[in-house]
Amino acid sequence: MSLQSNHLTIQYFKFEEDFIEDNIRCIPMIVRYKLDACGIKLKLKEWSKMNESERILLAEKPCSQNNEIAEYKEFLKQTILKRTGENATEILVEENPAWMITTEIPEIVRTKCTELGYALRIEQWQQLKVLERFVLIKLSRPSHENANFPKAMLEFKLINKM
Repeated sequence: MSLQSNHLTIQYFKFEEDFIEDNIRCIPMIVRYKLDACGIKLKLKEWSKMNESERILLAEKPCSQNNEIAEYKEFLKQTILKRTGENATEILVEENPAWMITTEIPEIVRTKCTELGYALRIEQWQQLKVLERFVLIKLSRPSHENANFPKAMLEFKLINKM
């Protein structure tokens, strides 16, 4: 599912539909991607205190150029402070994140694929969009509920069925 907003296309994935339609109750991957870009850790309790228009704005707001990243970060920090009375938690921004690397499939993704009996070829990895590679890495992490990993693999046409 994607929404058009001004000049920007907002990408919500099909595997996210349940919580997107339910007042965006969980943090969508497009926002998670932008959080990693600007170096803010957004906690679910902070997200849940935001109203729907703030949540949509966080998905829509540009965050790719240096000035956009700075504006996004400032907007997010102010929104968290306004909604919770607490300062945002800053995290390190990776200089060369794994989802930007196309010469190899990250070990964490390979391990998850092996665990589930999937074969992911380097050519497939290279053809994915940056956001799709980001999603597979995030959904591979042990700290994340991995139920959506197979759904993402199916949605990205990397497997035929679950």
